[in-house]
Amino acid sequence: MLESNISLRKQAAYISMAVGIGMFISKITAFYITQSAAIFSDAIESIVHILATGMALYSILLSSKPADSSHPYGHSNIEYFSSGIEGLLIIIAAIGIIYYAVLDLISGQSLNQLDIGIIIISSAGAINLVLGLFLIKRGKKTNSLTLIADGKHVLTDSYTSLGVIIGIFLVIITGITQLDPIFAILVASNILYTGYQLMREAVAGLMHEIDEVMLKNICDKLEGIKKDFWIDLHELRFWKSGEHVFIDFHLTLPFYYTIAESHTEEVRIASEIKSIIPTSQIKIHFDNCTQHLCKFCSVENCTKRFEAKSVNVAYTDSKMIGLPLHKNIDD
Repeated sequence: MLESNISLRKQAAYISMAVGIGMFISKITAFYITQSAAIFSDAIESIVHILATGMALYSILLSSKPADSSHPYGHSNIEYFSSGIEGLLIIIAAIGIIYYAVLDLISGQSLNQLDIGIIIISSAGAINLVLGLFLIKRGKKTNSLTLIADGKHVLTDSYTSLGVIIGIFLVIITGITQLDPIFAILVASNILYTGYQLMREAVAGLMHEIDEVMLKNICDKLEGIKKDFWIDLHELRFWKSGEHVFIDFHLTLPFYYTIAESHTEEVRIASEIKSIIPTSQIKIHFDNCTQHLCKFCSVENCTKRFEAKSVNVAYTDSKMIGLPLHKNIDD
């Protein structure tokens, strides 16, 4: 499964690179024909696409390497760097587009053969729309943040082309050439926001910001497979690295359980979680119960009890990520 995902990612990255080069050639040709600031902005975006796809391809090749002695958790975190760099490149491209558009507004411009420009940019935009949707779909299928980021970037490129087409069309029907750089600025503003989103997602991943949806999925699964001899589950944590998800938590079991019994339960839990997160790796720290926890314990016919069960504990998300019950008692 993992090898198949890696192969699909590489294939998608190579396709993105090839299309990006083709788009740049067509757009820069359209710019030389028309001298349109809006088309020039679209061409700059294609340069960024090529650079970003190159980074994405490198990221995919590196992240596919297995864990080693220097990187025991693997190399998947490179995908966050790739996504962040791609977002930064998009922002730089947008600033460049705005700069040149403002110069054209100030100095004026001479536009030529805009009908040819519309045909070229329309074709490029349609191809990028298909490519962007393909990359995002492939990225979700293979759990690749890099491909998803590249797909969003390519979709941004197609939106850029749409804005350019609208701007050029309005110039043709109104004769107001200033509309061309104005639309270039509007398009660049949208690109800025996309770049910010990609950088935000990359920083969230590098900082291990909690994924609320995944947290709920994990907690719902744990709550659903809970056994009566689970006396306490606490300090649940998880973090993602590419397609891998590393999960750990503390589980309190009766003090008289053997190592073999605890291990059997760990294997069962890991199997259940893998049913919803196939690439997960689970580590459980087992705690033994004490007499202070008898009031929370649901184990029937326990001959070691100091008191009867008197408190029911709801296994909510906040409970699982929180402190152990004995800490709450001590506090």
